[in-house]
Amino acid sequence: MGQLMAARDPGMPPSGDEVARRVRQHLAGRDRMEYAVFVWYPWSGLLVRTLPAEEYRELRTDRNRYKISSEEQRRLTGKRVGVVGLSAGNAAAVTLALEGVGGSYKIADFDTLDLTNLNRIRAGLPDLGLEKTVLAARQMFEVDPYLRIERYSTGIHSGNVDDFLLADGKLDVVIEECDDLYVKVAVRERARAHGIPVLMNTSDRGLLDVERFDLEPDRPVFHGLVGDVRAEELKGLAAKDKLPFVLALFGEGLLSPRMLASLPEVGKTISSWPQLASAVSLGGGIVADAARRLLLGEPLASGRYRLDPDMLVTGEFRTHGDPVPQG
Repeated sequence: MGQLMAARDPGMPPSGDEVARRVRQHLAGRDRMEYAVFVWYPWSGLLVRTLPAEEYRELRTDRNRYKISSEEQRRLTGKRVGVVGLSAGNAAAVTLALEGVGGSYKIADFDTLDLTNLNRIRAGLPDLGLEKTVLAARQMFEVDPYLRIERYSTGIHSGNVDDFLLADGKLDVVIEECDDLYVKVAVRERARAHGIPVLMNTSDRGLLDVERFDLEPDRPVFHGLVGDVRAEELKGLAAKDKLPFVLALFGEGLLSPRMLASLPEVGKTISSWPQLASAVSLGGGIVADAARRLLLGEPLASGRYRLDPDMLVTGEFRTHGDPVPQG
């Protein structure tokens, strides 16, 4: 609680008699232990003492100011966020929780964590076999125990997509990061019907997709790149049959050369398209930043945006330093 008092008056020494006096004043005769909130984490067997919700969030997000004002932080806490797909989506969900973007979440994935996921998901050997929704929820609750998180551990399908988007209050934004083409299109079809914006990062060359169905109710899904194909037409496609749709969505000019070369190998020499931790981490940050700005009403138009390190970390954009010696 002393940290809270010091955060409210940064000019005051962070410890000492004055802090102690303000803590006593704040408690107003209440017992410190009775004032506290105790959080039980059954998966780790830890009981943690912390502040009540409003004060906890005030102190936890104190270092967000002035990049996010206190009033904006309160607005963001009231937002409802959905995340579909919790491999790349895990980075987005945890980053959103860290930044305080959203107070209520729905997270969806049918899969469990396996060893091949540990190249890009922040987890460890003790977590293998966990449902990905459980892993993400645990990580988010350890950041903020006051979050409201609903898990969809069977993933998204025709029988629950509207429930995911609408039940207990319409979502304010959907982050879509799954691999299944049917689910990708189905989420967008139903989000468009309900006026919910959709964000996606491909984890390759920093590509961000923004679809403002909240502002453009007639906007074609995926910017019209897949034509008038319906989600039902994409169910159960073999890897080779998905390739034309993947290329239509992302095109040779948008995919990195190594990603493009990997696509014909899916189902032959590799089980799925490759993803790297660096790209997934970058994507989580890009999506969280876009979601925050969208939810605060800042300008964010539909379209595609690229934050590609291969393009941006080059001599053209270098502001200091000498050219790399040749030869």
